[in-house]
Amino acid sequence: MSPSTDLGARIDRVEATLAIQQLPIRYAIAVDSRDFDAWTSLFIEDVDCGRHGKGRAVLKGFIEQACAGFYRSMHQICGHRIDFDGPDRATGQVYCRAEHESGDDWIVMAICYFDTYERRDGQWYFVRRKERHWYAADQTRRPAGPDFYDWPGHAPAPPSLPQHWPSWAAFWAGAGKARRDEVTRFPVG
Repeated sequence: MSPSTDLGARIDRVEATLAIQQLPIRYAIAVDSRDFDAWTSLFIEDVDCGRHGKGRAVLKGFIEQACAGFYRSMHQICGHRIDFDGPDRATGQVYCRAEHESGDDWIVMAICYFDTYERRDGQWYFVRRKERHWYAADQTRRPAGPDFYDWPGHAPAPPSLPQHWPSWAAFWAGAGKARRDEVTRFPVG
């Protein structure tokens, strides 16, 4: 039977969707509460941390250091899209508005996380999270180009959105350079 008519498969997909949707909010609460054990438990045990190595202990060291760069934070999950690659694998995109207290600044970031999920022993985990952002700036200042990254004391991180999406360049190619230049001084992609 196809998944659309197999009740067991349909229920499994609904339960999987609900479990995966819990990951980003649990991530946000763990970071904002600085509960790094809870945070790392959301990732597969052998999470690949690139040149730093593998495993939750390596990941924990990374996030502890990153969170020492700001005091308070609040990550608001604004939407979540999930695409299944089979019964135990999925990918997703999660919109987030994050706020960080950094000295006298209150930095606001507009983020989209590009996620990979996997179910192991009946539990869903992050395999990978790739953060891409539109901007980061103190809430009293307008995000400004060309970098759209105004966070004193942090190395500039050029935004990878919206130009990451192939549809972005196609849209503006169709709209034309003149129209684009009417609405921005800092075009991308």
